Amino acid sequence: MLDELSPTDVSNWSTTYELQDFYITFFDQTSGQYVNHTHNVTQAYQSYILPWWRQLLWTILFAGMIVVSTVGNLVVIWIVLANKRMRSVTNYFLVNLSIADTMMSTLNVTFNFTYMLYSDWPFGHFYCKFCQFVAVLSISASVLTLMAISIDRYVAIMSPLRPRLGKRATLGIAGAIWASSCVISSPNFLYFTTDTDLLPDGNVRRICFPDWPDGITTRSQLEYVYNVMFMLLTYFLPIMSMTYTYAKVGVELWGSKSIGECTQRQLDNVKSKRRVVKMMIVVVVIFAVCWLPFHVYFIVTSYYPDVVNYQYIQEIYLGIYWLAMSNSMYNPIIYCWMNSKFRRGFKQFFWCCGAMGNGTLNRHRAFGPDRLDMSMRSVSPSRKNGTSTIRISLHSTYNNTMMSSI
Repeated sequence: MLDELSPTDVSNWSTTYELQDFYITFFDQTSGQYVNHTHNVTQAYQSYILPWWRQLLWTILFAGMIVVSTVGNLVVIWIVLANKRMRSVTNYFLVNLSIADTMMSTLNVTFNFTYMLYSDWPFGHFYCKFCQFVAVLSISASVLTLMAISIDRYVAIMSPLRPRLGKRATLGIAGAIWASSCVISSPNFLYFTTDTDLLPDGNVRRICFPDWPDGITTRSQLEYVYNVMFMLLTYFLPIMSMTYTYAKVGVELWGSKSIGECTQRQLDNVKSKRRVVKMMIVVVVIFAVCWLPFHVYFIVTSYYPDVVNYQYIQEIYLGIYWLAMSNSMYNPIIYCWMNSKFRRGFKQFFWCCGAMGNGTLNRHRAFGPDRLDMSMRSVSPSRKNGTSTIRISLHSTYNNTMMSSI
């Protein structure tokens, strides 16, 4: 997966080391057309420069995605960590997912987009390694976290009497996810390097590329094996696993019928679990849709290398790359849309930002349970296995309200 996230050879530059015919494609600013010239030299070379208005369009698209992703995921982290009622097993995993998505948007996308747009790496040798390391690290952490959530939901619903994960166990799993992700992404840090490339017009560009022990990128068998393994470990196998777990959970929640009458508390508990499962199914489906073109692209280019010489391949790849990276901005939107507690948290965050911007900050209702009747006499909270039970004494009538864990 090394050249996938900084495509030296698949965006607006292609370099091979054989004597062959190739095209140099220039964009003529005067005529507004691409001009092709056929050449035959030792180092084949292809370049085309996008018109300024298309560069501006792509910059706006990527900048908007980065801002929405960064702000949204940081707000999700704040919502969970700032309110004790939100500190459940599932929400801790959502924080882990938000951390990975924030790392992707802040530490990787901006730099790789700049490299793909201008084909010059001005960020130095170390960051060439670190940027690509973070890219695979965050992707791996994201998908492994989604798998952990699906397994946790599966166990909680299919084996309700089994003890839930505690805080230490949850943090331990999160630590194992990051450790495994570091192992998966370590080849990027080892084999990515920088070099300079002399162009036919006399200019020099700085390149960031993977240099494997058995050859350069696109010529290395080790790279091909690594890309295939990465694809299996971070896409196909996780998607198959999550499809199975959520299918079983869906059958259990929507397909099974309880014998006898159910109390209101039991019905509310089932509805709460359904909401959580529906939200996570949407997250997984969005993930699968966003990353599928990315993986398909590199399968196609592995077997049909001439595809990278297509005239508009730079913009095609930019579109595929934007779609894959945009996955990091959809999750906070999904949480806000499908979960009332996260929705209240987002409202409170932006309300606080607006209040501080106006120079005033008043007390605002927390984003825990809904507002209760002011005639409530007493509230005594109790917690067990990640849920909260609030007993309310109201006009000598006792009602039990089950709070969901998310």
